[in-house]
Amino acid sequence: MIPSDPIVVGAVAVIALLVLLAVASRLRGPSGEARESKRAHDAAQEREPPVEIGETYEFGVTELTDHHSGEEVAVGKVEGFVLFAEDIPSDLATGDVIRAKVLSFNEGRTSADATFVTKA
Repeated sequence: MIPSDPIVVGAVAVIALLVLLAVASRLRGPSGEARESKRAHDAAQEREPPVEIGETYEFGVTELTDHHSGEEVAVGKVEGFVLFAEDIPSDLATGDVIRAKVLSFNEGRTSADATFVTKA
């Protein structure tokens, strides 16, 4: 039996449209931003890091985030290479320029952990 109530017909039409949109989205694949991120990640894995363990580098803080250690860290880049600086002062803000000493590379050598030295 085909429903004739306009509310039921409308609800079925909305559900069908949502299903079609979801299928179309899946078929298109990842967004341009996701593809660019993947390309940058692949390129980072193929190059040697532009930083060395034990050296101090100056960079701008692009964001403050919670590290897997549970502490807040400053995130920034040196020649496109991501550094996570720990032991940051409480008044540090996005946009500040800091100096941090590289402690270790993360798996795949695509980023590194560092410790805060001073504001620049």
